[in-house]
Amino acid sequence: MAHCVTRVELSVTAAHLLDRDVASKSDPFCVLFNEVDGNWAEISRTETAVNNLNPVFGVKFRVDYHFEEVQKLRFAVFDEDKCASQLYEHDFLGEFICTLGVIVSNKKLVRPLLLANGKPAGKGTITITAQELSDNRIITLSLSGRKLDKKDFFGKSDPYLEFHKQGEDGKWMLVHRTEVIKNTLDPVWKAFTVPLVSLCNGDVDRNIKVSSHLLLNVIHFDEFNIKIIRDYTFLDYILGGCQLMFTVGIDFTASNGNPREPSSLHYINPLGSNEYLAAILAVGQIIQDYDTDKMFPALGFGAKLPPDWKVSHEFAINFDPTNPFCSGVEGIAQAYSSCLPHLRFYGPTNFSPIINHVARGASQALQQERAAQYFTLLIITDGVISDMDETRHAIVAAAKLPMSVIIIGVGNADFAAMEFLDGDASVLRSHTGEEAARDIVQFVPFRDFRNAPKETLAKSVLAELPQQVTQYFKQRNLSPSNQAAE
Repeated sequence: MAHCVTRVELSVTAAHLLDRDVASKSDPFCVLFNEVDGNWAEISRTETAVNNLNPVFGVKFRVDYHFEEVQKLRFAVFDEDKCASQLYEHDFLGEFICTLGVIVSNKKLVRPLLLANGKPAGKGTITITAQELSDNRIITLSLSGRKLDKKDFFGKSDPYLEFHKQGEDGKWMLVHRTEVIKNTLDPVWKAFTVPLVSLCNGDVDRNIKVSSHLLLNVIHFDEFNIKIIRDYTFLDYILGGCQLMFTVGIDFTASNGNPREPSSLHYINPLGSNEYLAAILAVGQIIQDYDTDKMFPALGFGAKLPPDWKVSHEFAINFDPTNPFCSGVEGIAQAYSSCLPHLRFYGPTNFSPIINHVARGASQALQQERAAQYFTLLIITDGVISDMDETRHAIVAAAKLPMSVIIIGVGNADFAAMEFLDGDASVLRSHTGEEAARDIVQFVPFRDFRNAPKETLAKSVLAELPQQVTQYFKQRNLSPSNQAAE
């Protein structure tokens, strides 16, 4: 299963640092750590900025970005002591701790520095800027020839072209060969697209060689009438300001069992957890970094609600229908735990109401001229879907919107219907026969990960989301919010 991994460069500046030196200003340097098994491991250090309380560090930090992981980073600033041999012997000027997801979702992050006791390090601040390192530009070439030399004895020529780039050793390497056009002296080859890095190592000032049995030329890009465009990646859209709008839908049907009984899937054990909470935290702790206000709607379905005890398939678990938002993933977990004693579990298991609920929000984003918002619905359920036709119809409609649906199956029920909705084996169709424009559903059974770290569940659940986001915006020809229109 492919995961979203790319190289990111982090640039760091600081301002208003504490002055630890008596005769002069501090000589700061920054150290980057990442969290490994609960401990901080040093990745790299910047150079020392001599006598400077507002350093702009020239050394950049380069790290691998994994969308499906919580990558915790610590930026610590020290005042260099030339006599020190250990890091702790340098004077500490402050630190900032966050996830890499928070950095890339903000692109440029300005935060106060804190001392070890959690208090502000004076007026000191740190600014972290992220940039993707991969060159994802592509080039499209349309070529033709006129009145070429006649090389065949019995007929006209069968021309083709070969493109070569020059390696570091000076030797020419074949990059692309066009199709052969039979029996013509005026060929028009099909347009073709190649990554710019493949054609010229990403350097448009580098010569390339075009050759065939009819001609041999070493030419410069300026001699082509070409268009170079960027093949946008998931990280391009995130760095461009795209927000991932996250909603949770929770199954409160009677098949889950009485939440007061240890046999219930909603029973919260002495450790304060169950499979529903574990699923919420595993996914939410990752995706919450990509929404700046971290306010997430949390919905329930399949229960009777006070005071009239009517069954609902689309209710706010905080019991505030005008404001179903929870603050962060911890807020979702708290609202979930608080609502359990006040519900009467019932049924049936209907998915379509909450899918349509999120789709209404996603449909408003259809008006966006840039890739600004993408909606993700996490449904956690224990059983067989009762409204399969309506759910299929809702998913097919949602596939036209900036929206994905993640389903986590808890318990040991038969999840064949969920696998069908996933659409990996075949294209999902509505009950009227309409095909889904793209696959937007990812289903994962929680039981496969009961004895695995929560990070493993998150990787599997979120594996397809970057591709789904990118595919939607490319189909709509939408650029990242910080890019000019193509």
